[in-house]
Amino acid sequence: MKGKWRITNMPDYEEDYPDMVEPAYILSDGKGAGEFVFGCVTGGIYGAGDETATEVDFMWDGNDEMDPANGGGSATLKPDATLTGQIRFQRGDEAVFIERPWNTSSTAC
Repeated sequence: MKGKWRITNMPDYEEDYPDMVEPAYILSDGKGAGEFVFGCVTGGIYGAGDETATEVDFMWDGNDEMDPANGGGSATLKPDATLTGQIRFQRGDEAVFIERPWNTSSTAC
């Protein structure tokens, strides 16, 4: 699975938490690597399958409120192009997410 998805729902968090610092997203390069941001959490993803995968398991390393954090996660690409899954913290919480494709434009304003 390759692309960038905008996190639109994280049911276990307050509604405004995912976009606290910047718009929440997950990005996959289709070669097993990527990144994510939500709330005060950032992470680099690795082991996330290839661009043809519709289900992936991955590991991540990053920060939670500037403290080192890591864990695993999973994501499933649905037929309607939404992405659902969870980001798991080592010895901690699970963050469930629902996303839609994030089509960004490079057109000048």
